[in-house]
Amino acid sequence: MRFRKVVLLVLCAVMAAGALPAPSALGRAVRQQSQLSHMQRLEVLRSRLETMRRTLNSAIAGLNAKDAGQDASGDDPRLRLGGLEKEAGSLLSEVNDLHSKQQKAERYDTTDIDRLETALTDLDTRVQVAMRDTARDRRTNAATAAAKPEKKKKGFFGRILGRGGDEKYDELVGTVAPGRDRELFEEATKEARDDNYETARSLFGVVINTYPDSVYLPLAKLAIADTFYLEGTTSALIQAGQAYQDWVTFFPTHPLADDVMLKMAEVEMRRMGLPDREMGPARKAEQRLKAFMQQFPNSSLRPEVEIRLDEVQENLAMHNLLVGNHYYEKFYRKAANNLKGAQSRYREIAEKYPHFSRMAEVLFRLGTTYMEEEEPDEAAKYFQQLVRTHPNSDFTDKAKERLATIGAQVPDTAKDAVLDEPEGPGFFGGLMQEISGVVPKTVDKNGVIISTSSKGNDIIADVIANGGTLPANYNTNPIRRTAPARDVRPLPPATQPKPADTKKEVSVEPTRPGPPASGSDPTRAPATQPTTPATPPPAGSAKP
Repeated sequence: MRFRKVVLLVLCAVMAAGALPAPSALGRAVRQQSQLSHMQRLEVLRSRLETMRRTLNSAIAGLNAKDAGQDASGDDPRLRLGGLEKEAGSLLSEVNDLHSKQQKAERYDTTDIDRLETALTDLDTRVQVAMRDTARDRRTNAATAAAKPEKKKKGFFGRILGRGGDEKYDELVGTVAPGRDRELFEEATKEARDDNYETARSLFGVVINTYPDSVYLPLAKLAIADTFYLEGTTSALIQAGQAYQDWVTFFPTHPLADDVMLKMAEVEMRRMGLPDREMGPARKAEQRLKAFMQQFPNSSLRPEVEIRLDEVQENLAMHNLLVGNHYYEKFYRKAANNLKGAQSRYREIAEKYPHFSRMAEVLFRLGTTYMEEEEPDEAAKYFQQLVRTHPNSDFTDKAKERLATIGAQVPDTAKDAVLDEPEGPGFFGGLMQEISGVVPKTVDKNGVIISTSSKGNDIIADVIANGGTLPANYNTNPIRRTAPARDVRPLPPATQPKPADTKKEVSVEPTRPGPPASGSDPTRAPATQPTTPATPPPAGSAKP
């Protein structure tokens, strides 16, 4: 019993010192990995191991070799880091073998992926400890090497990055001096803006591993996540999401924490496809946007989050509608015995996604399922809601006929009714969406602090100019980004054009977050609206 208590105390002390990740972080990582496909998990493993090997090789190259006549010992940092590099290489070989089998559709034990992920977590912990323990040796050896005459040959940083004779980075990485962390940070930023993401990550990694007390350390970690996000491939986006999650875990009270949480949702939105395809990224995006609204209720980013949440929920609702219609049509083809599958999907839309652009169709079909099951009271409730809130829908007259058949009262139009149903993308628009597989969405493809388009007019430029910290006026004058890609919600009654001889009506917009809508773009403030109405879509392009 005493031994077990001692072991528990040691583990707690190690975790408190940062040598092991917290259990909650491990749990989040396990849950996140379980949502990925086998191929995606292998891609992430391979990328992490390759990055780890580059980091270790860079650190080893910065150490001087022992004299030939001196006995090697386990305290030699080169041997310690070299042993870890060999372990990383061995794991990478196993990952590449499984990756090859996955590509060739050969059979293998999928538990091997779990084993490799566990081994990588353990190895990563030991690598971080070793990098901290050998930081002093690397600084001392780098200073000694700097005093010796340089030989004209390819630098160690060039060897790691596959570049020849890059003496500038040799000097930056191999010499420790006051202000050197800032120089590394600036050079890494330039490489990131030039799309040299691997080089940028290596330089940011040097800041993290060699200057653990640097004021640039938190933003160097964030910049690494940004480089994955800017790279934009499927594997890179997965790693960006994990890196952002780790950053928020370690810096939850940082002024950029809300920006990072929004970026985590945008990672999933960039992976989000059409509603008839995989919905995992859309569901994760919705979860992260809702978590943002709970954790940062007063953030200046909240209007942007609400726009993105509407777009994600439009996609999720459309997925449920397609599935519900499938069950609905199967019943009427006599291929199914009941409408429970369709009914549950329609009811979920009605309860969870009140701003869905095709809510009138959902309410009508939901009422019809209850009529088929001989539940007229439930059917009347949804038909009445349709007539009251969507008086000009193509389904309204049919709903009134059903109400007359049931013998239920036809309600009056509500004050907050939707008077003009939103138009669909049209035939050609829908065809292009099917071909591209891209759903309209508002996503900023710049990172949190690095922007490739501005070439300097971004947060990281202000950070460098401010000596490694955010400007004092950041919270009052932040850099903000994009307008919505498409407002998927019905237009409010007050925005509809009225004939000259009719009396102007004033109505209340349905419950919707954000400022009042006006003009041709209901998501903009009134002062920014154009004075001319938007051009209406071609006739016949509406989707029933």
